[in-house]
Amino acid sequence: MVDPVTLSLDVRGLAYAYPDGHQALFGVELAVARGERVALLGPNGAGKTTLVLHLNGILGGGLGTVTVAGLPVAGRNLAEIRRRVGIVFQDPDDQLFMPTVREDVAFGPAASGLRGPDLEARVAGALERVGMEEYADRPPHHLSFGQRRRVAVATVLAMEPEILVLDEPSSNLDPASRRELADILRSLDVTVLMVTHDLPYALELCPRSVILSEGVIAADGPTRELLSDEELMRAHRLELPFGFDPRSVPTGA
Repeated sequence: MVDPVTLSLDVRGLAYAYPDGHQALFGVELAVARGERVALLGPNGAGKTTLVLHLNGILGGGLGTVTVAGLPVAGRNLAEIRRRVGIVFQDPDDQLFMPTVREDVAFGPAASGLRGPDLEARVAGALERVGMEEYADRPPHHLSFGQRRRVAVATVLAMEPEILVLDEPSSNLDPASRRELADILRSLDVTVLMVTHDLPYALELCPRSVILSEGVIAADGPTRELLSDEELMRAHRLELPFGFDPRSVPTGA
């Protein structure tokens, strides 16, 4: 059992039904330690998005509790929770809307009251962490898709989050951009929850995986072990690329 003091995320008995009566989550239990990189896997309709939207209070009102860095996700804490839980959307164009990269990355910290040299340092640091500092004065729409995704990550890092939630981070990336993003994510000193259908990318980046299926945690363990369990994968409609054997990938690759 993980010491609660060291937890970035503690979900207990989370159950949620949408107003139309559709039950999306049935008593989800999930604990993620600080600094862990965890992949959240599962078929479409498993409840992954519903779970993620509970992490920063966009959804609420169901049963159970969600705690981020010791703070209950509740009304009085929502401003701080939303700073601590940074979500990087699948499409970076949903996240980038300012005239320049610098202004996009500065938007969140500035809205939180950061000004002057402190704001400039925060922006520069976030861009440096994703290797995009030389593009600070470029319009985001002039960048490649992979570059825009890295800027989207920087906009979240500028808020100094406790947890970085990534929605399908490898989607639509060419092989070089995919590798560059993987290198960046490995270098970050934050907790990472990666929602993905890209099972080789989960194996590459996340030592631990959780399978969410039909609103419950169906499996939780080392990524290699879960992906190597053919019966488990088949039962939850998860498929590896043709010819890919997770047991043949070197540890840490």
